[in-house]
Amino acid sequence: MADFLFEEEYGRINALRFSGEVMNNFDRSVRQTLGGDLKSSSVQTIQVNLGLLCNMSCRHCHVEASPKRTEIMTWETVQSVLRLARALPGVQVDLTGGAPELNPHFREMVKLLRVEGFPVQVRTNLTVFFEPGQADTPEFLAQHGVHLVASLPCYLDENVDKQRGKGAYKRSIEAMRRLNTCGYGQKDELPLNLVYNPGGAFLPPEQEHLENDYRRELKVRYGIDFNRLLTITNMPLGRFFRDLQEDGVAGNYQSLLQESFNPETLLGLMCRHQISVAWDGTLSDCDFNSALGLSLVNELPRHIDQLDPQQLTHRRIVTADHCFGCTAGCGSSCGGALVA
Repeated sequence: MADFLFEEEYGRINALRFSGEVMNNFDRSVRQTLGGDLKSSSVQTIQVNLGLLCNMSCRHCHVEASPKRTEIMTWETVQSVLRLARALPGVQVDLTGGAPELNPHFREMVKLLRVEGFPVQVRTNLTVFFEPGQADTPEFLAQHGVHLVASLPCYLDENVDKQRGKGAYKRSIEAMRRLNTCGYGQKDELPLNLVYNPGGAFLPPEQEHLENDYRRELKVRYGIDFNRLLTITNMPLGRFFRDLQEDGVAGNYQSLLQESFNPETLLGLMCRHQISVAWDGTLSDCDFNSALGLSLVNELPRHIDQLDPQQLTHRRIVTADHCFGCTAGCGSSCGGALVA
């Protein structure tokens, strides 16, 4: 199989696919299973990328966040997100990045969402707590009842540092200890979930088994408690995709994802239950599509300020071959594996 498509080709394909000129392999697999296109259900989560600025440059990062990135969500766009949340009662707001904590409007946004009763979840890299101005971030998050999803791609220091940079593991361990002290992983209202990402061109192992390994190692070695482990498949995007290309295995990895397609994952796909808002307010079905510049279907607005929230339900999901990453094996989503 030829190497997986270059990322810049996705924009062209997206423009063609609904004109009937292009149907990708993922579309074909979905239609064979469901008898039609993949469509959304009700929106349960607004995932908001607050910017690409990050204190890390992780090898598996699909948005290629780093300390050098300057893209940051403005207060005006934050207000647009708040308006969208108010139009979708009970929706969860899932904040990601980059490091979302580095957005200067992060704390005010969290406060407003929590005052209005919205569940807030933050995807943290843990090491950001050691950046200037972030010393009290764990206490702030606990005070406002924010749920945490924390990246820890392995329970072994060598593997974590290889993916995320020297010293990342040590700082992550210290951050989790601080979170435990604040009640995270200890109190039901303060869940601490960890995220595993594979260290190479392979699928995650079985989630429950790996969670037991994490729980044993972190508790015995460091006294750390957490709630759940979420296994997430690496998408052939961003830095990870370039690593695949350099190693000459991009085509093999895409073939692995496609050959591991599991029809049972389709009903639980995160794109069916969420909307993704990029740092500049552009809309996508998921953060992976957003990273590729794939907006919502052509008949829907590209920007949050032009959106009628009623348009989100039962919309057609924009797909491409990277979507096989979410349906391979046990499946993958921002909430971990999709099937046992």
